[in-house]
Amino acid sequence: MEIFELSKVCHKEEAYSLTDQIQRSSRSVCSNIGEGWRKRRYEGAFVSKLNDAEGEAAETQTWLEFSVRCKYLERTIGLRLFKVYDEIIGMLLTMGNNPGT
Repeated sequence: MEIFELSKVCHKEEAYSLTDQIQRSSRSVCSNIGEGWRKRRYEGAFVSKLNDAEGEAAETQTWLEFSVRCKYLERTIGLRLFKVYDEIIGMLLTMGNNPGT
C-alpha cells in the first residue's frame, strides 16, 4: 500500500510507465500469495504461485531502483522499501522450500 500511495505523486510523464509497472508488480505479490494459499492442498500449484509472487517482488525492487535513480523517490525511502521486499522474498523462498509446513 505504501508503494501505491507513493506512486500516486509520481511525475505526469511517468503516469503510464513506471507508475503503472510498480503498482502492478507490488499488488501482484499479495494477490499471488492469496491465490497460492487457496491452492495450498495442491503442493505444485502452491509453490508455483509463491514463485510468481517472488518474481513480482523482484520486479518491484527493480522499479524501486529506477524510481530512486530517476529521482522520483527519495533514496532513503527506496532503500527501506527495497529491504522490505528482500524480507518478503526471503519468506517466500522459505515457504516455497517447505510447502507442507
